[in-house]
Amino acid sequence: MGVVSEEPVRRYETVDLYRDGGAAKIVLNRPNRMNAWSTALSDDLLHVLRDVAHDASVRAVMITGSGKAFCSGADLKEGAEEAAKNGGVLDTSKILTRYYHPIVTTIREMSKPVVSAVNGPAAGAGVSLALAGDLVVAAESAYFMLAFVNVGLVPDGGASLFVPARIGFARAAEMALLGDPVPAAKAVEVGLINVAWPDTEFAKNADALLQRLANGPTRSYAGSKRELNHWLYARMADQLALEAEIQGDLGASRDFMEGIAAFLEKRQTRFTGE
Repeated sequence: MGVVSEEPVRRYETVDLYRDGGAAKIVLNRPNRMNAWSTALSDDLLHVLRDVAHDASVRAVMITGSGKAFCSGADLKEGAEEAAKNGGVLDTSKILTRYYHPIVTTIREMSKPVVSAVNGPAAGAGVSLALAGDLVVAAESAYFMLAFVNVGLVPDGGASLFVPARIGFARAAEMALLGDPVPAAKAVEVGLINVAWPDTEFAKNADALLQRLANGPTRSYAGSKRELNHWLYARMADQLALEAEIQGDLGASRDFMEGIAAFLEKRQTRFTGE
């Protein structure tokens, strides 16, 4: 993985924080679940993000994953268990508003650069998390997939804003409607991410980038980030609210329940449009 310090300065249940001077590396640590976005991970990640955002000694931040994946998106197993407790309905709107939105908003609004170092697959909300960063780098074996459609949902966690802002309507619609993976090299080609490095060089290069930013003109970075936010993401709160509204409706749909069931049972989906 190529850490900036040998041991975490702080361990949470699902996230580890490493420090080296002004550089902070946040590592999602649910490798057995491909770092799927669970309630616990949401709480831990938001906590550590707010800490580094308000820590003046932190001058640059990296988010990456442990194991083979960056983040596989929402933990559908946890979602299915929650839905079973509520008559087959999952309150996706509440989950987005309570957990996902504060995380991507904190990343976008912190006055220091955030690097998303995508070490492996990023799917669903994992794409949202990656693209919330200012610079997105990836290992060549990584890929990006808006997998929401495969379970009868729509892009959320800011994906409906972050993806078209980077690659335009045509390619964003393709990713959202088809749900196919975009390999890292293709992601660079279309402008979805900044660079893809060979897997053997990824950790070293990502750490070097983090150190460069941590030793750079912090106030200049903050000003550039404000400018980009103002031009591209001034209506981010409205877009996140729209995502939650639409996803809330779909969370009660038969297609979503079928999508989760098919995923857990490892079979083809049988969508009916209901």
